[in-house]
Amino acid sequence: MKIEQIYTGCLAQGAYYIESEGEVAIIDPLREIQPYIEKANAENAKIKYVFETHFHADFVSGHVDLANKTGATIVYGPGAETTYDIHSATDGEEFNIGKITIKALHTPGHTLESTTFLLIDENGNNHAIFSGDTLFLGDVGRPDLAIKSDLTKEDLAGMLYDSLRTKIMTLADDVIVYPAHGAGSACGKNLSKETVGTIGDQKKTNYALRADMTKEEFIKEVLDGMPPPPQYFAKNAMMNKTGYDAFEKVMETGNVPLSPETFEAMANHEDALVLDVRTQQDFIAGHVPNSIFIGLNGQFAPWVGALITDLKQPLILVVPKGKSEEAVTRLSRVGYDNTLGYLEGGIDAWKASGKDVGTLESISAEEFATKARSEKLNILDVRKDGEYKASHLENAQHFSLDFINKQMNQIDSKKTYHVHCAGGYRSVIAASILKARGFDKLVDVAGGFGAIKKTDLPITEFVCPSTL
Repeated sequence: MKIEQIYTGCLAQGAYYIESEGEVAIIDPLREIQPYIEKANAENAKIKYVFETHFHADFVSGHVDLANKTGATIVYGPGAETTYDIHSATDGEEFNIGKITIKALHTPGHTLESTTFLLIDENGNNHAIFSGDTLFLGDVGRPDLAIKSDLTKEDLAGMLYDSLRTKIMTLADDVIVYPAHGAGSACGKNLSKETVGTIGDQKKTNYALRADMTKEEFIKEVLDGMPPPPQYFAKNAMMNKTGYDAFEKVMETGNVPLSPETFEAMANHEDALVLDVRTQQDFIAGHVPNSIFIGLNGQFAPWVGALITDLKQPLILVVPKGKSEEAVTRLSRVGYDNTLGYLEGGIDAWKASGKDVGTLESISAEEFATKARSEKLNILDVRKDGEYKASHLENAQHFSLDFINKQMNQIDSKKTYHVHCAGGYRSVIAASILKARGFDKLVDVAGGFGAIKKTDLPITEFVCPSTL
């Protein structure tokens, strides 16, 4: 028996490759499926099943392409309805892969069809669960994402409580837990950085598995402080229900080099959004006017999903050399399949063609502190709500990047704003969006709040986020 976790940091997502006696099961695959196929070929094995723990909301699964390419059967939990062929498992149904067994445990709560898959080894022992978004390490899945349901989030949270206590907490303490996500995912509030654990450890450390916890307490604690889901979640979940274009087609139309002239024409006449995926330092130094920065070096796909509201938005890219395929792939993971190409030769080619180049003023935290001591500055703190409440500059305006599209009326394009986040990535995203909307008096504070705290500027007393 072989179990391999294939973890993708940008999405904080774990897919799983399971092989026994030449038969393979893939659990929650990413959009690009060739690595799974190559892995099976290298083992001289055949992919028999693709198990989906639920209709994922934070990424587009590769299940449809994988089934089409390999003939594998897609397995969802009870009640799943799709426009393509699947096997909808019954609660307790077992599937054989070589000498091992995968047993479906229906665990509704995160979504109605959510299912945990229990791996029973060749000796008949419960070895591991693949818990999807039902159980994370340190947390449980958010119960507010059910599609087309008249149930409330409180109803779903109650279902999740029952699922955890009747299907998961009854398993032995040494059963391994393989979740679908780790820290950084918006599918839960307080996910651990660890990506593999055990039932026993979770009973000791996970607040949601307290033995003496009532259902009412569980519902209150799970829902307390939960931010609204990113706008793309429901759209990705629907793509996972209804299917999508083959990944090869997306790559064929998206990974196309464009001359500066063609690139400019697409931006001007085809309503294409210019997305710059280089580093923030590169963007600051010079960029295509009106382009939006979201760098590959940060949490790229989740920020694209949160900030570009139309999945069908035509996109043209400014990429680091050799990174066009990676950029198109990572966009497709969250459903942005309408990439039309990338600027061949990058910003250097754009400059060489004589076209206008935009820049963004950026100063160090020390320079910022010097200015703040001598004059009153308009400061935008674009961190998340919990970060801001934990500690912030005393005179900073909270302007969370997550909700920037809804907050434009809170600032004045005639004023100069100094923008900071925690470390410098999100502030440049925010500044790029504001610049594209006509706010041209912007100054980025390099290093963000991490650097600002080292100056003598007054900040609020720290409040531990867990107490908020």
